[in-house]
Amino acid sequence: MPEPTETILARQRQAPDALARLIVTAPDAALSQAPAPGKWSVVAILAHLAEDELSSSWRYRQMLEQPGTALSSFDQEEWARRGDYASWDPGEALEMFRLLREANLRLLAGLTAEEWQRHGVHAERGRFTVAELALHMVGHDERHIEQIGRILASPASACSTTPQEGY
Repeated sequence: MPEPTETILARQRQAPDALARLIVTAPDAALSQAPAPGKWSVVAILAHLAEDELSSSWRYRQMLEQPGTALSSFDQEEWARRGDYASWDPGEALEMFRLLREANLRLLAGLTAEEWQRHGVHAERGRFTVAELALHMVGHDERHIEQIGRILASPASACSTTPQEGY
């Protein structure tokens, strides 16, 4: 049974505060240091979350405006390189994520049942609805929140910090 949209919205609403709680007492060095060569630092993950929220914002609106629209994927490593994620301020990255998430939550909260079922066709994932994208973003948030917790709990750990592929 699909997750109710109210539950999806509530879970999405929790992510910015969960991230803030994780980083509030962390030293800047812990936020900016990659846990291993080729892996993303906490600040890079925060920047990724912000820019992925931007991408989702566009996708939601495209699916609502033009049901069935083609949705391109993006190369997250290229975005990280071009966006110089390592140079971002952690607080600013989190604030950007929070503001974009709030805008998306306002949009999603006003949708009808029919609008939640509007869809796009993703280049890698195929057909998916607004509701499925919103739920996907919940899982994306939760994976990265757990990942940041692991990095901050054990800076020397060898856990993977490159996000999931196929956004």
